[in-house]
Amino acid sequence: MRTKMLEVLNVSSTHLSTNQIILNFAVAAILALIIYLSYRTSHTRVVYSGRFNVSLIMMSMITTLVMSVIGNNVALSLGMVGALSIVRFRTAIKDPRDTAYIFWAIAIGICCGVSEYLVAFIGTLFIFVMLVLFGLVQDNYRHLLVIRCDRAKESEVEAIVKEFYDGKAELKVNNSTVEKSEYIFELTQKLINNAKKNGSVSEKLYALGGVDSVNTVCQSDEMR
Repeated sequence: MRTKMLEVLNVSSTHLSTNQIILNFAVAAILALIIYLSYRTSHTRVVYSGRFNVSLIMMSMITTLVMSVIGNNVALSLGMVGALSIVRFRTAIKDPRDTAYIFWAIAIGICCGVSEYLVAFIGTLFIFVMLVLFGLVQDNYRHLLVIRCDRAKESEVEAIVKEFYDGKAELKVNNSTVEKSEYIFELTQKLINNAKKNGSVSEKLYALGGVDSVNTVCQSDEMR
């Protein structure tokens, strides 16, 4: 039993020819460029990370390199897992889809490292189409209307906001002190667009008097 286990662990990795190694990396580079274009096309956020996109290409190439070295050597693969387990990544993932792109890049490297080009091409085609289609889905941004006014003007401020947004502005926060009050209303983009015909809510509030500030904040998933 012990002899058989040693034989399994000592299976040498498949010796790849130079042409095969070059082909593996060439295919990985082509598919990694598809990942690059997909990320660039489907990225809908204001802050686009070009460095992260380039790192996806490098990740595919590095994974191809690792898989080409490991081959079918069980002992080497176990040692590689142990070596990589000490690595800790602290980079924050701002977009949940970035995780999918990371796994996609790793999967491409694995397929190309073992010369499974057909699986890599078919998988990349399907994933590319799906990510481009769903990349058109926009986030539901929330807009917050923040009003600071004298406490004596609370009823007038509430009446103006209610009239301006047809009673659809949702009150989220109402903080007050002895002299001052703060309101935070949640608005949708559709509600803001529909209310443009009524003019500017800031002008109406400032015309009331006793209003210190009127701010609009766009809140998205990136704001933690």
